[in-house]
Amino acid sequence: MPAPSEQFVLALDQGTTSARAILLDRQGNLHGLAQQEITQHYPQPGWVEHDADEIWQAQLAVARTVLRDKGILATQIAAVGITNQRETTVLWDRATGQPVHRAIVWQDRRTAGICDDLTAAGHADLFQQRTGLVLDAYFSGTKLKWLLDHIPGARIRAERGELAFGTIDSWLAWKLTGEHVSDPSNASRTLLFDIHRQCWDDELLALLDIPAALLPRLVASSGEIATLNAEWLGAAIPLAGMAGDQQAATFGQACLDIGMAKNTYGTGCFLLMNTGQQPMASRHRLLTTVGWQRNGKTTYLLEGSVFMGGATVQWLRDGLGLIASAGEVETLAASVPDNGGVYLVPAHTGLGAPYWDPTARGALFGLTRGTTRAHIARAALEAIAFQSAEVLQAMENDAGQPIREVRVDGGAARNDLLMQFQADLLGVPVVRPKVTETTALGAAYLAGLAVGFWQDEAELSALWQAERRFEPSMADDQREALFADWRRAIQRTLGWAKS
Repeated sequence: MPAPSEQFVLALDQGTTSARAILLDRQGNLHGLAQQEITQHYPQPGWVEHDADEIWQAQLAVARTVLRDKGILATQIAAVGITNQRETTVLWDRATGQPVHRAIVWQDRRTAGICDDLTAAGHADLFQQRTGLVLDAYFSGTKLKWLLDHIPGARIRAERGELAFGTIDSWLAWKLTGEHVSDPSNASRTLLFDIHRQCWDDELLALLDIPAALLPRLVASSGEIATLNAEWLGAAIPLAGMAGDQQAATFGQACLDIGMAKNTYGTGCFLLMNTGQQPMASRHRLLTTVGWQRNGKTTYLLEGSVFMGGATVQWLRDGLGLIASAGEVETLAASVPDNGGVYLVPAHTGLGAPYWDPTARGALFGLTRGTTRAHIARAALEAIAFQSAEVLQAMENDAGQPIREVRVDGGAARNDLLMQFQADLLGVPVVRPKVTETTALGAAYLAGLAVGFWQDEAELSALWQAERRFEPSMADDQREALFADWRRAIQRTLGWAKS
């Protein structure tokens, strides 16, 4: 039991599949963790929704649980940081605090037609120049437009200021503090935010017919943002950190210098590289995004997003029944020496970077009578690595310099077979840290810096430690042959839903 004088930072990590609460001490060690799964709703093919009230109740429950289980008083919490699944869109009533519709999740593809119409009208370049994003259903802006178009009376109520929009960070901050806020890292994922002027963009709002009265007030990613209502945890604790999950993971991985990169293997895979205080426009269909804002300075990142990372393993378990638990996949995949010529393209919800094809669909190639479930399991793991490797190649081309190593985190980063194959495909070392809860770590660091719990970024860099380093060992010709077959498979999935 910690001494009553000992202090911690509490990170609320609201992900796509679960709500988590994590306690961290001054050494960056994980002192406690509580987790609760979130229900996934699939009302139609390509649609994914969450119950925003369930998210709030789950997040509050795990925060209370981790304090109770570890015997921590609310007065021992120096600050709270929020990190969240990005792009997921919530619309709620300001008076009642109740959502007017289920949250539309980042994976949802229902607004692909809106994006096509905007592209056909010649607006894609404007959106990319202002926001650093491609016009894709992934992002929040078209999801919000869909809600306003389909909920009776919603747009009129929005114009009157009766409704509020937010991504999950805003929703949790509203419930915890009563303040309607968001930070630039989350705002930069909406298609509504000018990453150069760092403000909401009136012209983009007009193109999507979105009233500005809906939008949250922008605050720094690290700063004393608001104060938690004491009824939730037992004390009025400062909310001092907010960042989208992938930006938070980049900060938690101490990728604080230009050129440093990390890959998170969560539901999707997200490879991000620090480009400093100037946004770098991508020539290879990557995203330019805000990393974090603190002390009046903004750090930018290049990002490549893969929609199906760990979700591919979940599909093997829940969709195909090939494995009983996600942890079985490594043993099964390792029971065969290679993929047996089998390639899985997990384009179940379209393809992200660098293809950005919402009409691509998943497919298995190379099946023979000798194919076993082990080959399919191995192909699934390899698909995660292939997608990430293509993003890294695009990133190196944009940056004009090689990336020297990739720091990794997320659930699938614990899979040694996958990490070794990833290093082999990348041709650079893959480094797994001792603390893999880097998303929560980043949110905690941002919050802790704001209240003096940690002094500066140099202190945080010194706390980061490697647990294992995977060195590439694959011959160049073998790597090239594998990539050639992978790209053949990818080409056959593109545009499938249009056929």
